[in-house]
Amino acid sequence: MLVSRRSRVATLAACATILLATSACGDDKADEGSAQQVRLYGTDGNMLNSYPAELKERANLVDGMKGTTPLVPLPDDFKNRLKVVDPALTDYVYSAETYDAVVIAVLAAQLAGSTDPAAIAKQIVAVTNDGQRCEDPASCLALARSGQDIEYRGVSLTRAGFTDKGEPATASYATLTFDGQQINDGKTEFVGAGIESEASSKTPPRPKKQRPGGNPDQEPLKLGGLLPKTGDLSIAYPPMAAGAALAIKEVNAAGGALGKPVAWSDGDDGTNPEVAKATVARHVSAGVSVIIGAGGSGISRAVLPDVVQAKKILFSPSNTDAGLTDADDQGLYFRTAPPDSLQGRALADVILRDGSQKIAIVARKDSYGEGLQATVRDELEKAGVAGERLKLMTYDPPADAKAQAVDFSSGAKEIKDFGADAVLIIGFGESAQVIRDLAEAGVQIRQ
Repeated sequence: MLVSRRSRVATLAACATILLATSACGDDKADEGSAQQVRLYGTDGNMLNSYPAELKERANLVDGMKGTTPLVPLPDDFKNRLKVVDPALTDYVYSAETYDAVVIAVLAAQLAGSTDPAAIAKQIVAVTNDGQRCEDPASCLALARSGQDIEYRGVSLTRAGFTDKGEPATASYATLTFDGQQINDGKTEFVGAGIESEASSKTPPRPKKQRPGGNPDQEPLKLGGLLPKTGDLSIAYPPMAAGAALAIKEVNAAGGALGKPVAWSDGDDGTNPEVAKATVARHVSAGVSVIIGAGGSGISRAVLPDVVQAKKILFSPSNTDAGLTDADDQGLYFRTAPPDSLQGRALADVILRDGSQKIAIVARKDSYGEGLQATVRDELEKAGVAGERLKLMTYDPPADAKAQAVDFSSGAKEIKDFGADAVLIIGFGESAQVIRDLAEAGVQIRQ
């Protein structure tokens, strides 16, 4: 039972008077019933229906966990089309962004009239701004073949186009809640972020009209996947793979690009720089023009120099590290996922609306985790949550599937001693161990 400070002092005095050494007046420790309950929060890397399985027999610990992810209200028609590609699909996070990344890359190649990555890159931002509005591959490709400027509005890109830096000017975020070990769609809320006026207004090269019958000597456009089939982020792979497969299917049903079907080559980023670099090398050798990925921001940072050196395009559907906005990419890096400078505001708002007073932010030690952690910290500090009310912690993610699991036992004890009433966990599948360690340290997780 929680009592006021005055009442509690009076109780202690009474206990001292009658010289009784009871648990009510002993060492001033709260009993089990009055232990501080902690609300859990997550982000796009772990707010997935597949995430509870990472906790195995402790899957119920996620119930009540809330978090944000870049997500628009997905049309039922789009979900149904994804289900045709993958009937076992249970999540849709980044499916729309992956679909749009593939479609935008194809449209840019059609407008450029070439498979040359440099020519395609000059059209990518333009595909999303200041042209004839179109919303599906068939109608957009028809306009592009006729040499018209287009303004693509797809599933994830709905309000505004890309900035000069090659990323969305605006975004939609969903607040998700675990209930019964799965995301409760009935509790999902959506909020917009960003500024439409920041979309690019630069004039691109003039589109090239496709000749009747196309060019028989034209090589087919080749796209390659660099998605997390394995590794810590593999829980997000199914919706991303389905989004890419659906886009290729619908693009080719609409006649493909440059008069030929678009070719797709699968590729794993492994949530591991070395695996990703090997995949990039294979794509380069195979003549891929646009690489769709990587899944994690840190992986894209690791492979970007290789991609740039090969003069290819790296187009990620899920990178959110705000630092990538100004990466040295020579105009060859793009993303359909919004930067965490936008997600951080949405996430801080979710936590503050619940009235949290002492907040711990635990992040995987990489550009994604530490970048988003810093953004959320800044937003919380602006709202007055700072100093002794805020605790920042990181953990080293496993190098690969054979490495030992995360050990956050000492960090969990620190959080318990800190007296947090909210813990934000920024990570991928491996972050489930953080929750397990919190519970084993005696942290009372609110459900």
